[in-house]
Parts: sequence; structure tokens; C-alpha cells
Amino acid sequence: MKITSLVYLFYLFSLLLLSCSFSSQKATEMLIESQNKEYDIIIIPGVPFEEGNWSDIMKIRVYWSKYLYDKGIAKNIMYSGSAVYSPYYEAEIMALYGEALGISKENIFTETKAEHSTENVYYSYKKAKKMGFKKIALATDPFQSKMLRRFIKIIIKGDMDIIPIVYDTLSALTPKMYDPVIDFQKAYKKDFVSITEKEGFWKRLNGTRGNNIDTTAYN
Repeated sequence: MKITSLVYLFYLFSLLLLSCSFSSQKATEMLIESQNKEYDIIIIPGVPFEEGNWSDIMKIRVYWSKYLYDKGIAKNIMYSGSAVYSPYYEAEIMALYGEALGISKENIFTETKAEHSTENVYYSYKKAKKMGFKKIALATDPFQSKMLRRFIKIIIKGDMDIIPIVYDTLSALTPKMYDPVIDFQKAYKKDFVSITEKEGFWKRLNGTRGNNIDTTAYN
């Protein structure tokens, strides 16, 4: 393939990613809008925990939850995620990090059934409602936020706001960021089986689309 063709394909791929993500300006606008509200709880989708270390994505999401908590935008936080690709409950790992960073343990909740992003939203929403929380928001990266917007509109009936991560805001906090030590064995799942061994590609794809949701969960 010629270099010009590779450049063209890269350009198209870049445009596709941009179209599937909230712009920095839009994310900032949504953050400003959220500052006039006080959410009972925010939902933070999980990320696999591997080799005893949190990934940059997990670190960013947990620090974003702390930022919203410290600013009083969120009263409580629900981390969501089962043990999907590694033998650690993603929600429990993120909860341990959140507490280590200074979020009050009494304001941290977990949802450990979700194996896909759509399930993070659905199961956390159902659990939060069952617990009595009313004002709920999803707080995650701009790409995932936009990808889940239609799902929230159709399945959740729009009863959930979105607060995309504003990277410029987090960048200002970078000097204060650190990697706390946690006892990650507390989040270990016995008899773990990776989702890649339990489910084929098409079933996992259907799960990503929200077609494997257990609608009886948290009723």
C-alpha cells in the first residue's frame, strides 16, 4: 500500500474517532452545566486491572470521580465492573483506589455484575435507583460518554446526565496525582474465568451493544 493511501486511511480513522467523542469544548460545557447541579451519585465504568497495577485509563477515571466529589458535584460514587478480563472485580479495585485518594468510604458504592459498558450504565442505574438515589450522572471519558449517550436516551429514558472527563481540568491536577498503594487481593475473584473463554466474539459484541442485559437485575 502506498504511503499516501496509509495517510488517507489514518486521516479517515482520526475523523471517525473524533466523530465518536465529545470535543474538549463540549465536554467543558457539560462540566459547567453540571456545576449548577448536585448529583446524588455518579457512575464510573470499570477498567481491567492487570499485573497489580492500574492503567492510565483507570487512574484518569478514578481521579475524575474524586474531582467531582471534591467539588461537591457528586455526593456519592458508584464504581461499576465485574471481573471480566482479569481475576479482580474492576469496581472493587477502583473503590479501593478512590478511598485511598481520600474519598469517604461511606460515599463509595460498587456494582460488580457488569461486563460491558452498556451494563455498567444499566446495572448501576438500577442499583442506584433501588438504593433511593434520584439524580444520577455518568462520568467517564469523552469517547465512552458519547458512545453511551444514545443507550442512555433510549434505555434509561434520558434519566441520567453525562459529565465527560475534561482533560485540561485534570492536567492542572497532574502535579498532585500519585499512585496509592492498595491491597488489591481484597478484590480478587476466586474461580475466575475470562470472558474471552466464556463467550465467543459475537456474544461479546452483542453484550457491548447491550443485548445481553439481565433486565431482572437489581429489581
